[in-house]
Amino acid sequence: MKYIFYFLFLAFSVQAQLKGVVKDSISGQPIPYVNIWVENENIGTTSELDGTFTINTTSDKVLIFSALGFASKKIKADKIESIVLKNEAIALHEVIIAPPKRDSEIVIGNYNKGSINHYFACGTSPFIVAKFFPFTKEMEQHSFLKSLLVLTKAKKGNAKFVLRFFEVNPDGSPGNDLIAQNIVVPIKKGKKDTSIDLESYKIKVPTNGFFVAVEWLIIEDNRYEYKFTKVNEGSKKFDGVDYDPRVGTIPSEETSTWGYYKGKWRNNNFKNSQTESARYKDKYLELAMKLTLTN
Repeated sequence: MKYIFYFLFLAFSVQAQLKGVVKDSISGQPIPYVNIWVENENIGTTSELDGTFTINTTSDKVLIFSALGFASKKIKADKIESIVLKNEAIALHEVIIAPPKRDSEIVIGNYNKGSINHYFACGTSPFIVAKFFPFTKEMEQHSFLKSLLVLTKAKKGNAKFVLRFFEVNPDGSPGNDLIAQNIVVPIKKGKKDTSIDLESYKIKVPTNGFFVAVEWLIIEDNRYEYKFTKVNEGSKKFDGVDYDPRVGTIPSEETSTWGYYKGKWRNNNFKNSQTESARYKDKYLELAMKLTLTN
């Protein structure tokens, strides 16, 4: 009997490819670009345009579903065949009461494309990297976001990420979203300055600062395969899978970066000590971004 029990235990612990679909609780329509994590693990995926997803895990795990404009949800992996998410109201700032004049602008942040050779990437799991922008004296007269420039690098020509903006929590971590719309950014192949026009969103920056974030998507459009070798394995080639894009980083003496993975925000408070680059050695990494604001 002990032998039989042990066999069953192993069977239930084996990973399987589980499939499901995410839908809006009101309209019943599929929800694309929902990021899905295994709770407390760096394993995840993203729903496609038709709301479908697959994830490799065991049925006893708990999955976290997260999407802009919807309340996050946790559910056991053996009950994911059809997931419904409820709309969540986002408290927005008074962006319509004081519309932008757009006759003057300032630029916050900068980077040199040619000097960047370090990047943030997601690997094979959903990931969000957020950069904090403190409120400055200049922003008092230029408090509307006009455009954003960010350095990206992609293997494919149809890759994309989601751009998000967050308020600041009392503990300094990213808080609520500043806008209710998903800003899906298409990425061109190669190392590019990716420009995003933000004027139509009428985003007014909070007086205690804000976060600009890149959210990676584990979708087919971003997936690419490659070959690699292993240490002590000679010239033998192995198959690898990764997801676009990479997003450029600049070195910094102070950390302004937070990362969201395993379903939680974490401060990126470790220095880059594993590099041969003198410019990046023992420095914090922050997103390579150039932000233009208008009045």
